[in-house]
Amino acid sequence: MSAVFVTSTGTDIGKTFITAGLIRLLRDQGAAVDARKPVVSGYDPSVVTTSDPVVLLEALGRPVSADEIERIAPWRYRAPLSPDLAAVREGRRVDFDALVTFSRTAINSSKGTMFIEGVGGIMVPIDERHTVLDWMTVLRIPVLLVVGSYLGTMSHTLTALHVLSQRKLEIAVIAVSESERSAVPLDETVGSIAHFSDGIDVIGLPRLPGGLTDHPAFAEIARHL
Repeated sequence: MSAVFVTSTGTDIGKTFITAGLIRLLRDQGAAVDARKPVVSGYDPSVVTTSDPVVLLEALGRPVSADEIERIAPWRYRAPLSPDLAAVREGRRVDFDALVTFSRTAINSSKGTMFIEGVGGIMVPIDERHTVLDWMTVLRIPVLLVVGSYLGTMSHTLTALHVLSQRKLEIAVIAVSESERSAVPLDETVGSIAHFSDGIDVIGLPRLPGGLTDHPAFAEIARHL
């Protein structure tokens, strides 16, 4: 059994896309794999087909049903805001202790690789006292850090690496998900980040058409998990 926490430097960077690609790769190899996306904001129950939980369920080969969505993503909020604010809009809150227990139960019950996908970036507030970083720190499992190749990603990525290092979290690998209309070629961004990654491997994943997840970079990322 192994577990990986998938986090990133911000929202819409590519966490779910990369997690889904890794799930498909591992399943194709005959490996046991499961995933949880415990907290989701910007979730519209009337349009679920493109939601992160459904993307993960389809990658897992699981039926898309209300029960399955609840199984992998029990904290779902409509507003596309940080979870603390999105929950308040609905008169609710994320129970941090319950979130940790849910995550640990999923990890301990897994017979293969368990992906725990975070929400937004590493410093996104979950409630009035805790962030995603606190969630990762309590779980203390290896981290897959997903970053973009947009202008400004160097500062965001190096800040993330510093913060994760301060909490003594193990970063298994850094995946650079090519951003739309990147100002710098992907390989140059990968090389620049690698100069500052303190030996952590940095792997670039180009933009793929039509949600395609068949690319050698997924195997390279998986090799580090």
